[in-house]
Amino acid sequence: MIRQAKGKTPRKPPPKKPSSNQKDPVGVYCRVRPLGLEDEECCIEVISSSTIQLHAPEGFKTNRNGEYKETQYSFKKVFGLSTTQIELFEHVAKPLVDDLIHGKNGLLFTYGVTGSGKTFTMTGSPGQGGLLPRSLDMIFNSIGPYQAKRYVFKTDEKNGLEVQNEVDALLERQRRENNMPVPKSSSSSSRQKDPEIADMITSAEAYKTDAVDEDSSYTVFVSYIEIYNNYIYDLLEENQEDAIKPKPPQSKILREDQNHNMYVAGCMEVEVKSAEEAFQVFWRGQKKRKVANTRLNRESSRSHSVLIVKLAQAPLDADGDNILQDKNQVTVSQLCLVDLAGSERTGRTGAEGTRVREAGNINQSLLNLRTCMEVLRENQLYGTNRMVPYRDSKVTHLFKNYFDGEGKVRMVVCVNPKADDYEETLLVMRFAEMTQEVEVARPVDRPICGFTPGRRHRNQAFKEELSRKLDERGGPLGGDLTSVINNLAHSLPPPPLL
Repeated sequence: MIRQAKGKTPRKPPPKKPSSNQKDPVGVYCRVRPLGLEDEECCIEVISSSTIQLHAPEGFKTNRNGEYKETQYSFKKVFGLSTTQIELFEHVAKPLVDDLIHGKNGLLFTYGVTGSGKTFTMTGSPGQGGLLPRSLDMIFNSIGPYQAKRYVFKTDEKNGLEVQNEVDALLERQRRENNMPVPKSSSSSSRQKDPEIADMITSAEAYKTDAVDEDSSYTVFVSYIEIYNNYIYDLLEENQEDAIKPKPPQSKILREDQNHNMYVAGCMEVEVKSAEEAFQVFWRGQKKRKVANTRLNRESSRSHSVLIVKLAQAPLDADGDNILQDKNQVTVSQLCLVDLAGSERTGRTGAEGTRVREAGNINQSLLNLRTCMEVLRENQLYGTNRMVPYRDSKVTHLFKNYFDGEGKVRMVVCVNPKADDYEETLLVMRFAEMTQEVEVARPVDRPICGFTPGRRHRNQAFKEELSRKLDERGGPLGGDLTSVINNLAHSLPPPPLL
């Protein structure tokens, strides 16, 4: 797809050297939304489960000869008009939630032209929850029975978590409950009737992760930010309202923690205990997002939104009653769900003044994302060592760790098949095609350092050792298995009490 200058021989990439570190390409998916009007001209055709074809609209010249050109683009998977929210979740987000619960990071973002269905794909609508609410639902379906009490885990404000004892956690629960104002409608039934978020979290499809470590305790923190005009704002920050002289929100800065991971300093992290509570926290921040009217979309998002789901896991003691009071035993993984602002040409949106500057910043941040992908791809293909310009944009700077191998990266490219979007869609397709050639180091399985073997695992080891000794002696062979176990008890360590 890349045009070569005349008279120049295209440079062939050298053969890839075998690497000890396994890498995976960025997983890029495509979702085609239905046409808004039946009589609209369509420029996209789904060829197969992994390929789409772009048709130049009538009257559009694609080369100097005035000929129309049809171009095909391939993806990891293409989701056509009949794709349900459930199908999309199963293929795209479910594996990332599995990884999250097993201690690995993930980054999932939606990308496309304004009005292509990015927010519907990520958030959904009543009765048709998107990737975000379904991911929250699966997380809590999986860890529900193993959650720690509130405030046992505590943020250290340096992108880390620590464990405090049960007494301190109890005192903090009491203090916060006493200081917390009672809402006007505190009943859960009244909250569930909110038509804006009705049925976003559904229990019809109870997805959960297998092999959750039942000898560990878990908790979930969520934070929600937006990147607007290349400034970061905390959407969960509670500002004191001043009707006379309202204070503008303060932008946040990015910092690097002791493990060289980027994080938003001073950002609120809210501990949540259910999918419903987590989504309500998200929705509270959603109402603060920068939204403005354009001709293309009556509610066009003017900022990139990032929901960060942080999962903390720590081992229980040998009795299985309390969490070990050791910060070094805490494993933290996170899943970032990103709804990028739509790319667009200002001439089509009718934007003026502030809106032109907004569009310029949106397009600039998306351009820098593309530049970072191009440099990463070039470094991998040609063995060069060009510096990736992550710092040129807050979006890329915040997520640099993922592209450096700290987690899986997946992108859902949303496209509107209408002919009016053809030029923008063409640029989106080219970016998506190039992004698929970028490889990200596969996250290594991080053992939970210092974890004492779980009771379940110790008992399993005891059974395996017993079975081995029985095999050595030829098995029970007509004797009572219980008496055989009693006879062998002196030669085996006793199993721990459950």
